[in-house]
Amino acid sequence: MVMSNRTASKDPAWAPAPYATRPDACRGRLHAESEDPGRSAFQRDRDRIIHSTAFRRLQYKTQVFVYHEGDHYRTRLTHSLEVSQIARSICRRLRLNEDLGEAVALAHDLGHTPFGHAGEDALDAAMAPYGGFDHNAHALRLVTELERRYAAFDGLNLTWETLEGLAKHNGPIALAAGDAPEALEAYLARHDLEVGTWPGPEAQIAALADDIAYNNHDLDDGLRAGLFEPEDLAGLPLVAEAFATVVARYPDIERPRLIHEAVRRLIHAMVEDLIAETGRRVAEAAPADVAAVRALGRPLVGFSPAMEAKNKAIKAFLYTRMYRHPRVTVETDLAATVVRDLFTLYLSQPDRLPAEWRIEAEEARDTRAVARIVGDYIAGMTDRFAFGEHEKLTK
Repeated sequence: MVMSNRTASKDPAWAPAPYATRPDACRGRLHAESEDPGRSAFQRDRDRIIHSTAFRRLQYKTQVFVYHEGDHYRTRLTHSLEVSQIARSICRRLRLNEDLGEAVALAHDLGHTPFGHAGEDALDAAMAPYGGFDHNAHALRLVTELERRYAAFDGLNLTWETLEGLAKHNGPIALAAGDAPEALEAYLARHDLEVGTWPGPEAQIAALADDIAYNNHDLDDGLRAGLFEPEDLAGLPLVAEAFATVVARYPDIERPRLIHEAVRRLIHAMVEDLIAETGRRVAEAAPADVAAVRALGRPLVGFSPAMEAKNKAIKAFLYTRMYRHPRVTVETDLAATVVRDLFTLYLSQPDRLPAEWRIEAEEARDTRAVARIVGDYIAGMTDRFAFGEHEKLTK
């Protein structure tokens, strides 16, 4: 059984955990394909994601700042790469499938609109009468339908395991309670991803790697942008200790190095806590295989209660001091206006859509279907393209 190139060639003593997701036991793809002799099924998924149009567009979709704020702040692309690195490292430490963890991590933000969460909130509000918008469900639409590169099928035809991780990496979805977005329900009608259970351990790791990367790198960006200062972090658990440790060891360290040294210590602390807590849960649950992880009824992967509390404190600080900072909100308010205006314009005048989208809109059965097409088109825009289209179409 080949788990990854690393395990096969560099560390012969390494063996996968019994509850790791096995590529030779993969549950297949919606459209049958012959396997690649040189890559596992999950390596192939990862490669298809990296080569997709949606992945390339992440380069010009912002994490927090809009694209013109500066070249050194994170985009959805750099964030996705950072999440994949953290996820892969954790999977390696826990003897899980690195390639599957990496694939889910790389795909987790594919469905984001331009302008970060402000863009998503605006598009969701505009589409509320037509089924709403959810970036996780849209990511699934992208990889199963909207990416049109292959002759034999729409989408990327990813494995069941990667699609499962993409659909429910944040936890089970109660279909009966109406918790599933419309776009997700539409796909599940033809391909059951068993969204009522927790996903496999690799997808759980990808979700927490997202948390680790998001919080720590937003602290980094916020400090470098001058939205707050290291002194403002004095009362923040874990963060204050990391900065104090660096200053004590390097009292004359310059500010950029201080920030980097502190943030890397924060990431390390969170990763080590996650590995230790997951090890404790594994010892308690003793899952025999990946099916046992799904049937556990609770997450196998997680932070300790103490680290979870610290993580929530960091989120609360970032919400008030960064995401709601006047320099950020003035840009996100503008971005929301752009998204709303574009949706209203295209819905009322679908003939102004590009040719391939216009044809689909003309063939749509009703206004609801046209709205979904318009939403798909806007969600795929980069920040700068959305600004450019808004300027051109609203003159």
